[in-house]
Amino acid sequence: MTLQTDQALDPALNDAKAWPFEEARHLIARLDKLKGGKEKTVIFETGYGPSGLPHIGTFGEVARTSMVRHAFEVLTEGKRATRLICFSDDMDGLRKVPANVPNKEMLQAALDKPLTRVPDPFGKFESFAHHNNAMLRDFLDRFGFAYEFMSATQAYTSGMFDETLLAMLKAYDKVMEIILPTLGPERRATYSPFLPVCPRTGRVLQVPMVERHPKKGTVVYLDPETGKKVETPVTGGHVKCQWKADWALRWTALGVDYEMAGKDLIESVTLSSRICKALGGTPPEGFNYELFLDDKGEKISKSKGNGLTIDEWLRYASPESLSLFMFQKPKSAKRLYFDVIPRAVDDYLQLVAAYTGQGAKEKLDNPVWHIHDGEPPAAELPVTFALLLNLVSASNAHDKEVLWGFIRKHSPDASSQSHPLLDHLVGYAVRYYDDFVKPTKRFRAPTEDERKALSALLAALATASPKASAEELQTLVYETGKAHGFAENLRDWFKAIYEVLLGQSQGPRFGGFIELYGIAETRALIDKALKGELVEPA
Repeated sequence: MTLQTDQALDPALNDAKAWPFEEARHLIARLDKLKGGKEKTVIFETGYGPSGLPHIGTFGEVARTSMVRHAFEVLTEGKRATRLICFSDDMDGLRKVPANVPNKEMLQAALDKPLTRVPDPFGKFESFAHHNNAMLRDFLDRFGFAYEFMSATQAYTSGMFDETLLAMLKAYDKVMEIILPTLGPERRATYSPFLPVCPRTGRVLQVPMVERHPKKGTVVYLDPETGKKVETPVTGGHVKCQWKADWALRWTALGVDYEMAGKDLIESVTLSSRICKALGGTPPEGFNYELFLDDKGEKISKSKGNGLTIDEWLRYASPESLSLFMFQKPKSAKRLYFDVIPRAVDDYLQLVAAYTGQGAKEKLDNPVWHIHDGEPPAAELPVTFALLLNLVSASNAHDKEVLWGFIRKHSPDASSQSHPLLDHLVGYAVRYYDDFVKPTKRFRAPTEDERKALSALLAALATASPKASAEELQTLVYETGKAHGFAENLRDWFKAIYEVLLGQSQGPRFGGFIELYGIAETRALIDKALKGELVEPA
């Protein structure tokens, strides 16, 4: 991870209010109270369940944790060693067959087996977990995250967790006292913090323990099919812990100092923290972020398939815009669907453009400082993403070269070589328009009053200077509407322009659109609208 070394920002660090700094300060306070906390390597952790493919929530958790890690390193002047562990819970039993995989019958036959012993339905890897873990690592590597991958199977079977598993066995009654009151009668009757891996079937069993032998390090359970007693060590990968106990085990064994979690896991964090203390550990610092919602306001779910995937976002926008979306208001519920993409792209571009001229405190609070590990790129673009989308709409451009033709009229020196970021945006705009804007466009004919005002705008543009600025053209549009029936409500005037000329109810500042698209081209567009050539026949 790159450490920001711009000494000009140092005096403002104490006043930086961005949430990663606030989180880093909480972590520093925790370490100051912890025995040996100032000397230990600081462990940041994120968890992942490989029963399905990596999703956008996985990205959000790693991205946000990386931002806190960088803020911590800056506040501590890089004097404390840190690690970010991305932990895959791949020893968990497969509880249900995912809907988005082939060869479902193959997985159905392997239900309840550890994910690392479930065949890969894609036929590419040693197991389903190996496939999804490879996807996870590839996924994280694409974004350049600095992390260490860790497998639960490896951690359990290698002996890494043995000492803490024995501590769990000794604290068994305390753990049960913590968990049992939170369970219903049926679940309470079968609950145990240990899930034995059946030596006969290879399945992860959810059965009660009938005997415990802390000195021997073993537990005894009844095989649910044969009814026979089975004694098994809790070490060496012979058992796996239940979810909340497993989380506490991990925190204790690895010495985790910071881990964030979704709001839906608040109770789990509380219970796991109590178990962690029962094991002699100290629960990590962290905060609970809000969940993502779809366009209907419902919680995004992997099993439902609602909301966006990473690949879908990256088809239409940059990774940086996604990082910004994750940075903004992490404790507020946000709708995550295709319509948020253009705004996220333009917000990112505006923040990058503003960064250079900001003071030290403003730079540290600017999201792009956190997105780029303290080194935001220089990027001033002649157009916004929203304007590009409307340019595609008006020009019916289906390839990047057509759009570049309009951009060069506005900025002759701009090219795909000199403005690579803009070139990416052009490609995103074409794809976004084709997939989302075009199918929903609905042109309408102007009303009589709108026809008169548009005719007046057509005439006014004929007298405009070819070199008129976006502001001058915006004023011309504004004054034309004001003088031709829309003085009381100019919002209706601009809405009419968008609906009649662009087939949508809103758009960019129209003066900027005219400047980019061209005065002659805009007049031709208005002429087509007045002749009824934009409205599809019934």
